[in-house]
Amino acid sequence: MSILYYTIMAAPLWDSKLQRFVGMLTITDFINILHCYYKSPMVQMYGLESHKIETWRGDSLQNFSAKHQIPLLRPLFLSSLFDAIYSLLRYKIHRLPVIDPESGNVLHILTHKRILKFLHIFGKNLPKPAFVKRPVQELGIGTFRNIATVHQTSSLYEALSIFVERRVSALPVVDGQSKVVALYSRFDVINLAAQKTYNNLDMTMEEAIRRRTCCVEGVMKCYPDESLETVIDRIVKAEVHRLVLVDRLDVVKGIISLSDLLQALVLTPAGIDALLS
Repeated sequence: MSILYYTIMAAPLWDSKLQRFVGMLTITDFINILHCYYKSPMVQMYGLESHKIETWRGDSLQNFSAKHQIPLLRPLFLSSLFDAIYSLLRYKIHRLPVIDPESGNVLHILTHKRILKFLHIFGKNLPKPAFVKRPVQELGIGTFRNIATVHQTSSLYEALSIFVERRVSALPVVDGQSKVVALYSRFDVINLAAQKTYNNLDMTMEEAIRRRTCCVEGVMKCYPDESLETVIDRIVKAEVHRLVLVDRLDVVKGIISLSDLLQALVLTPAGIDALLS
């Protein structure tokens, strides 16, 4: 599995018969597969990473994708950076292939992190809008209600269910007092294939976190009264995908993602709210 071997988030799919790129294989697909097949008596979980991709594109996953009205593999063609940001947020996806319209070759993969870093670096040469000095909670940037979390005593399968049903990219792991103790992301799930432990999804989140051996993002936090500028600086320098918004006791109060920041910096000033589309 290339995603596992090269520790990447996605891989373009090439159809040898059609002689063109037909989509992207992502960690989200792997999570959907695990969640779909784990409790199925018809599928042997061991050796799942050696299955052919065409096997994964069977009726079960196609039905799942149709239910959520998003194709499992979807190439998008871009004409501007603004279009890229809108597409990422509008379709709630995490990467876009930039495709040469003449050759059909994938030239680059655009992500939230790369775009925000670009804006952060080159934005230093431009006048800053006044709103970046205001607190993030006052600006309403982020998710503050119905936060998707998982208890440290819950099973890993329960966490996968939340990933699938809520379509979130990471889950704050909390203790009995709702204090954040860890962050479990979609990328952590790929380590299950590396360790060949995806046939034991009944382990607790506490154990799953303890078994992580690499690519641990950690818990980067922010507070409701911190400015948008401070939050952007922190998330770019830490090179993470989100900040957990907490109170002074580390109780989870919200999540601020790269999508939230791109919406606030680029689309909101243009009068567009792609996150609510």
